[in-house]
Amino acid sequence: MENEKILKLAIIEAAKGLGLELVENDVVIEHSKDPAHGDYATNVALKNAKRLGKNPREVAQYLSDNIKNEHIEKIEIAGPGFINFFLTQEKLTGIVERVINEGDAFGKGSPKGKKINVEFVSANPTGDLHLGHTRIAAVGDSICNLYEAAGYDVCREYYVNDCGNQIEHLGTSLRARYHEAFGEPLVLGEDDYHGRDLIALAEQIKEKYGDKYLVDNEESAAFFKRFGIDAELAKIRADMDAFRVRFDKFSYESDIRKGGTIESTLEFLKPHTYVQEGATYLKTSDFLDDKDRPIVKSNGQYTYFMPDICYHYDKMSRGFDELIDVLGADHHGYINRMKSALMMKGYSADSLAVELVQIVRVFKDGEEVRMSKRTGKSITHRELVEDVGIDAVRYFFVERSASAHLDFNFNLATEQSSQNPVYYAQYAHARCCSLLNLADDIALDPKATALKEESEMQILKHLAEFPSMIEGAATSRAPYKVAAYIQKLAGLIHEFYASCRIIDRNNIEVTSSRLALVKACKIVIKNGLRLLGVSAPEKM
Repeated sequence: MENEKILKLAIIEAAKGLGLELVENDVVIEHSKDPAHGDYATNVALKNAKRLGKNPREVAQYLSDNIKNEHIEKIEIAGPGFINFFLTQEKLTGIVERVINEGDAFGKGSPKGKKINVEFVSANPTGDLHLGHTRIAAVGDSICNLYEAAGYDVCREYYVNDCGNQIEHLGTSLRARYHEAFGEPLVLGEDDYHGRDLIALAEQIKEKYGDKYLVDNEESAAFFKRFGIDAELAKIRADMDAFRVRFDKFSYESDIRKGGTIESTLEFLKPHTYVQEGATYLKTSDFLDDKDRPIVKSNGQYTYFMPDICYHYDKMSRGFDELIDVLGADHHGYINRMKSALMMKGYSADSLAVELVQIVRVFKDGEEVRMSKRTGKSITHRELVEDVGIDAVRYFFVERSASAHLDFNFNLATEQSSQNPVYYAQYAHARCCSLLNLADDIALDPKATALKEESEMQILKHLAEFPSMIEGAATSRAPYKVAAYIQKLAGLIHEFYASCRIIDRNNIEVTSSRLALVKACKIVIKNGLRLLGVSAPEKM
């Protein structure tokens, strides 16, 4: 059990004697800044003295006298009522052996028996992925990694919007390029796609099918739409695979529109609808929404909200306990309307959670870069990854909260220095590997009995927090907490390297313990980077 959890449970049990019922979130445990004041400290006595009608030191004294745990060596009361804890050396160093024994599995939680569906990216298959998609991909995939590590059963899903006006324009644009390939004048509407990438697709069609589709009819229109969708989606899938993002399932809007799914759903929702000026509205304001939403236009066409409702009903029907949608920040108004639709079906509002991901701006040489020098267009996902590298993009795109705007520093991301956070973290891992290779003839002491320096104690305490950090980052869907943990661990490793002689062949006992600590650090920093989809190189 993690050190902080041990202390929290011991405090909660002792507090019962004061008639104080606490839960873990009521108890804050902090690292002591000065080792003379113990390993951990809490202000729980100060926080609860008033409600008990007692002096804080009196509460602290009672808790101190009644906290019992074999891993606590000593308890002291400080100041107005702080409680300082000194853990046994065995408990502090025991984390080293645990990490080494568990290896890649260290930090993973026990199975929760819950299924979670995470839908993310879901870009329309009409062109290249932009940087908003890149950030959503990095955040969404890291959330999935965290849930899996915490013991949840996760399905990564991509929803393909292969219907609607944008798809119609894709088809007409590709058809126009196909006619152009046969020497005909290019005719593109204002809302059509003018990107030159369709020229290559048109050439492929010409080479494979000749002039078969030069006659404009329903068959050729359907062909160009399908060919365009498949080609663009294949490109997206390739980009995501290269970005270390995989999807377990691709769902298609066109499948939802087949058969009678939408019609039967409309019939089910009928008690929650009304008609106004020829359009059908869903009474989402009866639940969580600020106003009612149209689901059928006055011309009889469905709004995009209607198939989305069917899609979310379908996901829930597959047995998921929770749905997570990772969307762009402009979808804020979407949340309560979809929660309301789910509640109409009898699902809890909590069955859906939406993570909104803010926009990305790229800065180079101190100036915002909007256009690519190579293409003259907006910088695409593929271009940024090619220029900067997968590791830097994935790390930088999750190291801040998804709800915060991201200013991506191109220069910093490509810099090989301690100022670059991903380089700093990877270098700490490489440093651990180098030390272990240099002393591969010295047996490790997993018990780490000789560790006693303050820099060593700080690492031990930080390593012990890794499992609870994963649990907290998973439940709050906050990959940035992993990045913050990694940065701190990397800093502690570098500090340890600077302050302690790790390999001392004249003192094998201490060296064996320190090398075991190095191995534990190597394992944890690699496990942490893996959660973010970032590699852990052994040499740099």
